[in-house]
Amino acid sequence: MERLNVGILIFPGVEILDFAGPYEVFSRTRMEPGTESRRSEDSAPFRVFTVSPEPGPLETTGALTVTADYSFADWAEAPAGPAPAMDLLLVPGGFGTRALLHDHRTMEWVRARAGTVRWTTSVCTGALILAQAGLLRGRRATTHWASLDLLEELDPTVSVERDARVVHEGIVTSAGVAAGMDMAFELVAQICGEGVAEETARYIEYRWPPAPASGS
Repeated sequence: MERLNVGILIFPGVEILDFAGPYEVFSRTRMEPGTESRRSEDSAPFRVFTVSPEPGPLETTGALTVTADYSFADWAEAPAGPAPAMDLLLVPGGFGTRALLHDHRTMEWVRARAGTVRWTTSVCTGALILAQAGLLRGRRATTHWASLDLLEELDPTVSVERDARVVHEGIVTSAGVAAGMDMAFELVAQICGEGVAEETARYIEYRWPPAPASGS
């Protein structure tokens, strides 16, 4: 199977689980089941890396310091830069998204990547960045419950799904924080098959698919 490149945007004030949860899901997925398969990359269908606006360490929500694998400059160097092409772009949320809404360079970078990848996705208030970039125009989408009104304000053409955990509408958006793991598993199931997604969930001891509501 072709190995797909998953690029995850990180930035000052990013929510830790927004990016770390999907990172865990994609990076631990294997086409071969079992613990031993996780000791190598031989059957890994995804290569996962992080990208930040600037090189060097940054502080997340919760004051964890992390350093991205690449920065925006790695896509700007001729002819294509040292950064790998992306197949899937993931934009997480966090308090830091508010500053990025007014950052022209970030908007342009997200638009450029979204124009070349197969899948554009967001977790939590990462949907606000996609909306501000004009990528959710006329689509259904969701975000963290506390930012549903703001998503609607940023782009009134977006049909905001207020009770959905994951919304697929060409672009894939999820509700807040832990919902990003459900979104990642849905994509693993779509790309690699439900059996692979279920085995990966078992490996990391995550309940997926979610248990049905009582009485349903």
